[in-house]
Amino acid sequence: MKRTRIKICGLTREADVRHAVQAGADAIGFVLYPPSPRAVTPERAGELARELPPFVTPVLLFVNASAAEVQAGLQAVPHALLQFHGDETPAQCEALAQGRPYVRAARVPLGDGARGFDLLKYAADFSHAQALLLDAQVQGYGGGGHAFDWTAFPWSHPQLNASARLVLSGGLTPANATDGVRLVRPWAVDVSSGVESAKGIKSPDLIDRFVAAVRRADAEPAAD
Repeated sequence: MKRTRIKICGLTREADVRHAVQAGADAIGFVLYPPSPRAVTPERAGELARELPPFVTPVLLFVNASAAEVQAGLQAVPHALLQFHGDETPAQCEALAQGRPYVRAARVPLGDGARGFDLLKYAADFSHAQALLLDAQVQGYGGGGHAFDWTAFPWSHPQLNASARLVLSGGLTPANATDGVRLVRPWAVDVSSGVESAKGIKSPDLIDRFVAAVRRADAEPAAD
């Protein structure tokens, strides 16, 4: 049985980090984008990351950050995976990462606009990214709780390599995670607002239900 990896993003409290780990999260995301209601400082991210046991990956999310801002994050959390969630070009991602692995977020338009988004070209343009994270295009660079049209893309296309390279995000909740994983069969899923009681405050119950929903999908046949 394939095990879909789970990233929980936008954590701001030690108790939430500890519960996410206990529930089975593989990665924990810290938002280093000051306008976000889930933002933390690099220093705070470092404090939260110290709650992580071995083999749970900290991820630092940046939006159109400067090299100095990325370095400040890495000084606080040296072993973090980088996630670029803004308008960064492939060259900018490479320069900011400086040889480190990184995840590139693709902001997919909502509604019928998803079918006009050339995901194959995006995957080719960012071929050096370790993974592509597919999020809904909303005001504020993510965390808006909206899902894009999952039927808009050829998930089985070899250029996408979904089961090894794609991270499904955007509007995931305990109610729809099973369907999303069954349809896309991504390497991982990423949830933020879908497991919150308030922005930046995670719900232990919703985290548990989300993880259970993903595991149900792992145990079921892929959607047609």
